[in-house]
Amino acid sequence: MSTQIPPQVQNQLAQLQQVQQQAQSLAMQKAQMESLQKESEMALEELEKLPEDAVVYRTVGELQIKTGKDETVAKIKEKVETLSLRLQSISRQEERISKRFTQLQEQIEQAMGKQAE
Repeated sequence: MSTQIPPQVQNQLAQLQQVQQQAQSLAMQKAQMESLQKESEMALEELEKLPEDAVVYRTVGELQIKTGKDETVAKIKEKVETLSLRLQSISRQEERISKRFTQLQEQIEQAMGKQAE
């Protein structure tokens, strides 16, 4: 039995590591997007409790700008929708990465099994 790993298997192992790193990166992005979405939804809930003529300030960069409640609600709803779309995209990427990870694992196991024979 040889302890030398064939170049093809070394390449697949490197790809497996890369896929693992991509999965971790996506998981971090997803958590960040979910947190932002939750914050926005909470802000929206609080805004909707306010009377129509309430004074609302919105942060733009380093400034706080006085705006109407309706305008702020519309902007936050748009942000929640954008975050939701981004989360869907990340979920699809996670699925593809997971399939690729499984595929690489199987290929490596097959190659190592053949080598052990």
